[in-house]
Amino acid sequence: MIESIQQFDVELFLKIHRGLSNSFFDWLMPLMRNRFFWSPLYLFIIVFCIKQYKKQGYYIIGMVLFTFAMGDLIASRVVKPWVSRVRPCNDLTLANDIIHRVPCGSGLSFPSAHATNHFAIAVFLICVFYSRWKPILPIGLFWAFIISFAQVYVGVHYPVDVTTGALLGITIGFICSRIFKKLQPDF
Repeated sequence: MIESIQQFDVELFLKIHRGLSNSFFDWLMPLMRNRFFWSPLYLFIIVFCIKQYKKQGYYIIGMVLFTFAMGDLIASRVVKPWVSRVRPCNDLTLANDIIHRVPCGSGLSFPSAHATNHFAIAVFLICVFYSRWKPILPIGLFWAFIISFAQVYVGVHYPVDVTTGALLGITIGFICSRIFKKLQPDF
């Protein structure tokens, strides 16, 4: 069973990593996974929350940081060392199939911390702001999805890594939003 899942995962990885290869994605996907590319968005969220919601805005930003920290801690410090899955770009059996679009890194692959962290933040913000601004649902999910997809496209994660990271992040984001709403019931 595990072997058939891994085989499916590798085949799907290669369909995305090699099969969707094109010059536009080769330019776009490394940007989508780059934290500096998203810095203006992060700055906007901070300024918007503080300007629009004053003291509660600081609590929102604090909980976004807590959500990120929990996602990163659980994915990178708990699950990754336990599973110890090698990244596809470091897998010797895929050495001839990898297109090096970004530096691979020496870290482990499962789950994707990028997917965990971004889905956690997106779901937290969706749960907090959805009643006030409905478009946050598709925008937040698309944002987290494109970052996760980029991880597979550039070759640093398998599809199961980002899918599991997304599910973990969704859970963490939802739990953190519940904590926020308990601490800030008037929001």
